[in-house]
Amino acid sequence: MATDGLNLSLKAGALSYGLIAQAAFANIETSFSTSGEHEISLRHNGKLFTDWDEIASVLADCSKPAQGSSKGLEFLKSSTRLRENLAFNELTGVMDELDDYLAFRTFFVGRELSSVDLAIWGACKSSGQVLGVLKRGQHPHLSRFYNYLEKLPIPQQVVASVNAAKKGNTNKQGSTTDDSNTGFIFDLPNAKMGEVVTRFPPEPSGYLHIGHAKAAMLNQYFAKGYKGKLLIRFDDTNPANEKEEFEKTITEDLEMMEIVGDSLSHSSDYFDLLADYAVKIIKEGNAYADDTDGARMKQERMDGIPSKNRDKSPEESLAIFEEMRKGTEEGQRWCIRAKISVDDPNKAMRDPVIYRCNVANVHHRTGDKWKIYPTYDFCCPILDSIEGVTHALRANEYRDRNVQYAWFQTALGLRPCTIWDFSRLNFNYTLLSKRKLKKFVEEGMVWGWDDPRFPTIRGLRRRGMTAEALRAFILGLGASQSILQLEWDALWATNKKVIDPVAPRYYAIEKQDSVKVTIRGGPAKAETKEMPRHKKNPAVGTKQTVYASDILLEQQDAKSLSEGEEITLMDWGNAIVRSIQKSPAGVVESIEMDLHLQGDFKKTEKKITWLACSSDAPPLLNAELVDFDYLLTKKKIEEDDDWQSFVTPTTEFRKAAFVDSNCKVLEKGTIIQFERKGYYILDAIEDAGLVFFLVPDGKMATVASKADKSATTSSAIGQGSGANTVNTGAGVPESSTRPVGPMYSVKPLLSSDPLDVGGVNMYNVKPVY
Repeated sequence: MATDGLNLSLKAGALSYGLIAQAAFANIETSFSTSGEHEISLRHNGKLFTDWDEIASVLADCSKPAQGSSKGLEFLKSSTRLRENLAFNELTGVMDELDDYLAFRTFFVGRELSSVDLAIWGACKSSGQVLGVLKRGQHPHLSRFYNYLEKLPIPQQVVASVNAAKKGNTNKQGSTTDDSNTGFIFDLPNAKMGEVVTRFPPEPSGYLHIGHAKAAMLNQYFAKGYKGKLLIRFDDTNPANEKEEFEKTITEDLEMMEIVGDSLSHSSDYFDLLADYAVKIIKEGNAYADDTDGARMKQERMDGIPSKNRDKSPEESLAIFEEMRKGTEEGQRWCIRAKISVDDPNKAMRDPVIYRCNVANVHHRTGDKWKIYPTYDFCCPILDSIEGVTHALRANEYRDRNVQYAWFQTALGLRPCTIWDFSRLNFNYTLLSKRKLKKFVEEGMVWGWDDPRFPTIRGLRRRGMTAEALRAFILGLGASQSILQLEWDALWATNKKVIDPVAPRYYAIEKQDSVKVTIRGGPAKAETKEMPRHKKNPAVGTKQTVYASDILLEQQDAKSLSEGEEITLMDWGNAIVRSIQKSPAGVVESIEMDLHLQGDFKKTEKKITWLACSSDAPPLLNAELVDFDYLLTKKKIEEDDDWQSFVTPTTEFRKAAFVDSNCKVLEKGTIIQFERKGYYILDAIEDAGLVFFLVPDGKMATVASKADKSATTSSAIGQGSGANTVNTGAGVPESSTRPVGPMYSVKPLLSSDPLDVGGVNMYNVKPVY
């Protein structure tokens, strides 16, 4: 039976950017073919669709949440008209309507990116006529919308996949030349179906972070896509930094990400072979022993000055290498350097070190057997060739070393490997440097390498990130070579699509100033009723909801009520507020309501969460709801920045709460939703209660920096666990800025960060006020 997915013929002329983007948004695979009965087709839930408009509608319905509303369908029709060869006045008429609609909106449906937005972007992208009209500058809002979407991950992925498909169609060994390649959208040079072998070579000297995740997932993606193999090889060539503990955690992290290699090896498995290749390269005059001290060697390489030992004979260098192998006092003074170039413009080619002596550290696998260890630059090209790797994927920050990699394989007579570069990931407010992250751990600024504020795989998982979302996000970035500086919102929004359909729903009430409400007409004794844990997904199961004449509301909800107002108590029904008692300070102390179950919940403005608290009801559970801020207050740390001066003073925010008694059955690591609060993951089950961490959902309220930039300080570094990193009050510290005159203190509507105006050429205008 044919698998579900979108298929497009490369012979169809203009490929549909919109449909491919809609499919990606709905997590539906796209494939390209050079033959087939239909130019475009969608197979979904056992049905085959071949009509363009029908496919767009089905894809819109498949997205989460579904975008097939009446308003959404109306805009889908507009996207269809943009694709048609309309007369100029008709085309501009459609564009005028879209432009007017966007005058005060960012998106066409709702307040976040939807399938409909991608359809309209794709229609614009596919039409040279539309793009020509946009260049005239008469549709500023539509132009803004189009330019904004062009920068998002899904559209970038779509453009990359279409370009790769077109390129692959003309490449005899490309990945898109026939129908056998379903769902594979990136072009890998020199790749043959069934013969591709990739490798992921982590160093067991720390924990994997999201940058490593990209490398691992891309290697797995290509191996699977070409029906090849993925090798996992621990690069354990530096005993000074490596531990068995790190190897164990890396293995566990890979399992969590559902990355399993076809084989597992260690560089240390090949220490004998690597030493033999070192002897070979020395004998052939392509390497020499050098005792130049580190500082001077660095300066000589920078200035293009040859080492005093560069012309040492192979016999002398081999004798010194044997001293190094024994770990003698004399041997410890030397290293082995490849004899490549002294003054190559590419400094990676200036006689790099390939072997060092180390007697101070015991290797975690080989013990004290070895006193010499190869560098990564020497080890990697040899083992890639020996183990059968066909494609070495590496971040393009190492691009200068690609020539060096090839030089070693040529000099040693090894089978060459194809190198494929990808861009590294950078996130705002985030450090990925292992050395800098280690500083946070050592100074007690975080709880450890699995801290939920850390970009490590374990930290992200502890915060509620799923492997499925991580994979979808990383692969969705496509094969761009540009170094990406990303916001976290897109990743967490992707995660929301994964957890929302399966996260059970419960209630939580903040303890501080919680309000007791008497429900007249409520049950004389507490009653329970079986209710679904997820109204849209019966498979999630059921829970016992308790109804009683005494319930608790949060102070914020209580303050919003007025006497005589009819409200809806969620999962119960309507009630009419009869009386509200407040303290002299204006704090609501108690409320009385009349139950009004015959009321229409559609007509009430307020839908409020509550918990039964009568003496005969099951006792409520104590809990802490924890939110976090970024560890840095500056979006992007530049090379000349002192990053420690941008450490966020307060990064942890705790609130005491009562939670639904149903939560007692939850296991650690379960992701739920506290309705009207957000998604949470259960981090700990303690004697004092349950500890839940807020899982960001991609919306600004959950991913925006909470820090008052003026409070940025480096004083937290060095204070250890006593640093002011915890706020146990209501959440975000209030700004010290006081309003002038009798006005409410209002938080900024938009970010307070300075705007990056890029390369806009505009006159400098003095402020009006």
